[in-house]
Amino acid sequence: MNPLILLTLGVTLLACVLAVVGLQAYAAGRAQHAALVERLSASGLPEPLGRVRRFRKIDRRLRRTALGRRIEIKLAVTGLDLTVGEFFVYMCAAVAGLWMVSASFLAPFFGPVAGLIGLWAANAFLNWQRTRRTERFVNQLPDLARILANATQAGLALRTAIGIAAEELDAPAGEELARVADRLAVGHSIEESLGEIAERLPSRELVVLVSTLVLSARAGGAIVDSLRNLTVTLEQRKETRREIRTQLSQVTVTAYLVPVMGVGSLLLVDTMMPGALDRMTGSVIGQTAVLVAIGLFALGFVLIRRLSKIDV
Repeated sequence: MNPLILLTLGVTLLACVLAVVGLQAYAAGRAQHAALVERLSASGLPEPLGRVRRFRKIDRRLRRTALGRRIEIKLAVTGLDLTVGEFFVYMCAAVAGLWMVSASFLAPFFGPVAGLIGLWAANAFLNWQRTRRTERFVNQLPDLARILANATQAGLALRTAIGIAAEELDAPAGEELARVADRLAVGHSIEESLGEIAERLPSRELVVLVSTLVLSARAGGAIVDSLRNLTVTLEQRKETRREIRTQLSQVTVTAYLVPVMGVGSLLLVDTMMPGALDRMTGSVIGQTAVLVAIGLFALGFVLIRRLSKIDV
């Protein structure tokens, strides 16, 4: 066979082999890059087994924006197992659903209004989750103080006592203390690590506990006696908060019934007089009256919530 033909075949075969190797290297590099970006963009919490993250591309792009960073901060303090992309997509789907349902059953004018209410409700949901998680953490503070007192009385250092409390307590206290233990393990100070919890889950009880631990770690003193006394005080405040919540439960239900009554009245009017909402919102005066009525219902809800809020 002609040597030139053999040389051409050899070069062609070598080029094919190099092309296959290059494609494999490129695919492996893309996979490693995607895995690295996913780890860097994660919120720091380990993903549960079997949990498949959705909308990863949207999540990566959204985290680069100011809105995505704000959502990420809110999600981090709520303890929800959601990424920024998942929450954003679910919120947009809920807003679109409210828009279409309101425009179909009431009037086209109520579509944008329902969309704005949906956005407000999404933010209110995150704030409610944060408040709920903070209350759960506050309810665990007596047990936390008791565990720290027992551990320090046994001769253990405060750093070790925090690690033991993180293993003994359930979420959210266990998760937050695990973060503190991790930060202490890499060289952060006790004041900085505990102060981060006070910023994430603000409450008077937690501020008092953190101040006690920081002062004891900085200046020494009878930390065991301080924690024992603090445990009794936290138990009493826990019972007081429970009694106040029980007494104000009727007022809380009334606050939520006010906007429900407004929506119910609109549905009642549209049922009794079909097309009345379309005619009413067809003019500027009718639209203004509806917006004023919605504002008054919202004002009533806020005022009732404010009046029923008692700080202990």
